[in-house]
Amino acid sequence: MNGAVVDPAIDDFLASTRARRLDEYVEFLRIPSISALPEHEADCRAAATWVGDRLRAIGLENVEVSETAGYPIVYADWLHAEGAPTAVVYGHYDVQPVDPLDEWASPPFSPVIVGDRVLARGASDDKGNIAIILQAAEVLLATRGRLPINLRFVFEGEEESNSASLEPWLAANLDRLGGDVALICDSGFFAGNVPAVTVALRGIMYAQIDVTGPFQDVHSGVYGGMVANPANALAAIIAALKGPDGRILIPGFYDEVLPLGPADRAAFAALPFDEDAARAALGVTDLVGEPGYTTLERRAGRPTLDVNGIWGGFQGEGSKTIIPGRAHAKVSCRLVANQDPDAIFERFRTHVEAVTPPGVRVSVECLGTGRPSYSPIDLPANQALARSLRAVFGQEPVFIREGGSIPFVATFETLLGLPVVIMGFTPPDGNFHAPNEWMDLANFENGIRAMVRYWEELATIPR
Repeated sequence: MNGAVVDPAIDDFLASTRARRLDEYVEFLRIPSISALPEHEADCRAAATWVGDRLRAIGLENVEVSETAGYPIVYADWLHAEGAPTAVVYGHYDVQPVDPLDEWASPPFSPVIVGDRVLARGASDDKGNIAIILQAAEVLLATRGRLPINLRFVFEGEEESNSASLEPWLAANLDRLGGDVALICDSGFFAGNVPAVTVALRGIMYAQIDVTGPFQDVHSGVYGGMVANPANALAAIIAALKGPDGRILIPGFYDEVLPLGPADRAAFAALPFDEDAARAALGVTDLVGEPGYTTLERRAGRPTLDVNGIWGGFQGEGSKTIIPGRAHAKVSCRLVANQDPDAIFERFRTHVEAVTPPGVRVSVECLGTGRPSYSPIDLPANQALARSLRAVFGQEPVFIREGGSIPFVATFETLLGLPVVIMGFTPPDGNFHAPNEWMDLANFENGIRAMVRYWEELATIPR
């Protein structure tokens, strides 16, 4: 391990308790807390109870396993660092389903240690990060009797399904969620296991287009040249959404986009990325996208529009000469800072209606939205995290943006009014959401040291 000494007493405690702490981590991983499957309701509740019991055992206060419309949200705090900042720390105890089961090297809820890896569902996402948080708090309270900052802990059990209960719970508990920063502990390192600070997540707008023509499928010989074909019309609509150069043609689509500044572009340029290797791994002939931006900038720093599914008409073997009565497409837009997904949907719908050819009817339905999240690189809490990672892992961390979406992150910004730091210690190739999920034990042990150092760093930042 590269772990720099945080404090001799802390290092001694971690060394003497390593076997016991690893056993507790494995015990947590044995709970099959799959929130998306109703048959695991009791397991999800057992995981919430386990987290609550651990919070009490290590000396945190006001522990509550709060009932919601879904699975419990576990709350605890420690608020005795007078004059120091307060951080709201988030993680989730639920995990993904395990299918396909036959691709696992060992049962997903019977954790095994192979070399320097712990193999189990949830080992990385997100039970590994929760265990790091709990053990960092434990070592500080055991060796010093106090924490360097005030901490409020919020652990939910529905992140892998929809987080439906989180926002109502946050809104109902605003009086005990005040703070200076939110720490979203649900991310990891960059390619090559490089320590990373995630500064942005894209939002999303997801919609369905339904095009209707004749009352049903009709004969293409009898009616061809007489009625509009919904599949042809849908193709024309989709073609009008983006230009040949990759720019999105919806009027006003880019109006609120926060431009990439010099520091943002420098951070992208600093990331190790092999375009030829990426192209070969994907099995594509070229990497394409909006002109004027690098591949990584397009992947995580710019908005997109993609057709996710398209169907209509005859799709069986052989031939059937019909004009389909209906055609459909699902379309998603990944959004970046300052874009409002509801406004984007309205612009999307208006544009689709405007470019629809005559002879068909079109309807556009919004299937879901999520706001983007952005945290400036120079945010003091981000810089404090970078210093902590550098000190413990002995490697310069990188600042990254993720192309995916975690909509509730923006809720911490908008509802709680807190700047957000997105952090975590999972290896980038840890197979989260896939068979044989794993956690790197060096990341795990050094993650505890880095979390301790980070809380110490946060204590030095003016509120």
